[in-house]
Amino acid sequence: MQRTLFVAALLCALPAYADMRPDSHAPIGVMGDHRHAAGEFMFSYRYMHMSMQGNQDGTDDISPETIVTTIPNRFANPPMMPPTLRVVPTEMTMDMHMFGMMYAPNDRVTLMGMVNWIDNEMDHLTFQGPAGTTELGTFTTRSSGLGDTRVSALIGLSDRWHANLGLSLPTGATDETATVLTPMNTRPSLRMPYPMQLGSGTYDVIAGLTYNDSRDTWSWGAQWQSTLRTGDNDEGYTLGDELLLTGWVAKPVGHNVSLAGRLSFRDRGDIDGIDPQIMAPIQTANPDNFGLSRIDLGVSANLVVPDTRQRLALELTVPVQQDLDGPQLETDWVVTLGWQYAP
Repeated sequence: MQRTLFVAALLCALPAYADMRPDSHAPIGVMGDHRHAAGEFMFSYRYMHMSMQGNQDGTDDISPETIVTTIPNRFANPPMMPPTLRVVPTEMTMDMHMFGMMYAPNDRVTLMGMVNWIDNEMDHLTFQGPAGTTELGTFTTRSSGLGDTRVSALIGLSDRWHANLGLSLPTGATDETATVLTPMNTRPSLRMPYPMQLGSGTYDVIAGLTYNDSRDTWSWGAQWQSTLRTGDNDEGYTLGDELLLTGWVAKPVGHNVSLAGRLSFRDRGDIDGIDPQIMAPIQTANPDNFGLSRIDLGVSANLVVPDTRQRLALELTVPVQQDLDGPQLETDWVVTLGWQYAP
């Protein structure tokens, strides 16, 4: 009888223990990885910094001098437009602040919402006149504001599987402007190219599938997620669809800390359509220069703060292979810091 009571008590305690394991959540860079029990809330904050420097065309590096002497300017027909590109992005950083909340109305469904604040900065090198490799000067453009908002549901299919279904709402601006340095040494204020805009401008469908499993000393998981664009935005274009496949393995290294490794594959299509106010001799103004395929490797750590139901997390990812429909700036690294609290 005592043994039966002990086993029953142990089985009842297992879910609570699993929830407090530091590896019971995926690396902080994975969204929508877990569900909650009925009535539970969770609040989260993530900070992501992405650094991009240098250009690639396909899988090969390409210098600014090669870009401005060999890459055709899509907008060369109007008067005063040079035949090749004359302005080259050299570096870009993006800082994203993500505020999220999860709520489970029942054991099968968890609702999730996320609001983003984005800060973009891009450095450029302008070459003088319509041809040649004489450098005229540099300039920096910036955009900052609310990004697109995500609402979604995580729907349990079994103990280990759940579907991810959601919608991205076009709350981010698509008409941001900045002062630029032209090859003719003028400084007009123009609409910034597509990477510096804050949102898609369209209602986008998010669909995916997530798997989680664990044993005494290990846990692992995998996720598929697709973002499907719907229609053209008010500026006349649609961002490319995106596919993300990722898998991770984690191991607790104490009662409160776990370490994890993650491998992901990202595929993004080119932009369909064009904004007629984005016409300049720069690669970021060409909608055909946005497709990519990239494989990233990530390392991360989770820390459960004792007796607080809070979790702190850190992840660093670096590309191990990227193929760009370029020329495009290549990604160097991404770091994500996170805080999660389940009251």
